[in-house]
Amino acid sequence: MDFDQARYTMIRQQIIGWKVLEPNVVGCLFAVKREQFVPAPHRNLAFAEIQIPLGHGECMLMPGVEARIANALRLKASDRVLEIGTGSGYMAALLAARAQQVDSIEIVPELVETARANLASARIANVTVKAGNGLDPATIHGNYDAIVLSGSLPLLPQHISAHLNIGGRMIAIVGEGVNMEVQLIVRDSESSYTTTCLFETVAPPLHNVLQRSAFVL
Repeated sequence: MDFDQARYTMIRQQIIGWKVLEPNVVGCLFAVKREQFVPAPHRNLAFAEIQIPLGHGECMLMPGVEARIANALRLKASDRVLEIGTGSGYMAALLAARAQQVDSIEIVPELVETARANLASARIANVTVKAGNGLDPATIHGNYDAIVLSGSLPLLPQHISAHLNIGGRMIAIVGEGVNMEVQLIVRDSESSYTTTCLFETVAPPLHNVLQRSAFVL
């Protein structure tokens, strides 16, 4: 399979159609080789608009969803980014192409090792993959300019949004069943946030999702 041609076709026909127009994001989609992060049995589907299974109840998000998330974050070269749900490491790699540093947390030990190997093979040095439960308040340390939750949640936990710097942006897939939407949350001040619905999608839930009673924003 000609991956370069498939990548070009995906970006020009699929991604542009999703209104991902920021040149820096389009450049990152060309630069970060998605096929290197796809499990070998599914590599020929690397640029299909489907969720690719990773095992352990996880999957890669659809390419169009990944691209729109990267676009909405408006990352700068000085940004520090937190990702919860590393998966294969591709989303972290895409974010790292625009940010200073990405810290990614993955709960499945096998996927931690896979993501680390994929990132090393791609020679991406500004991503740190940590093993742990990213929904546990004790797991996250310090504040970030951007946060990405690469799986769905019924509602947003307050303790995660509290780790945004003022002006920081967070992307989360919120909802249950077939009723999910991608939300952009911006921290306006110490105590106020603005939430915008970007588009609808469906994604597997993050592991160890908290009960609804524990979620507020």
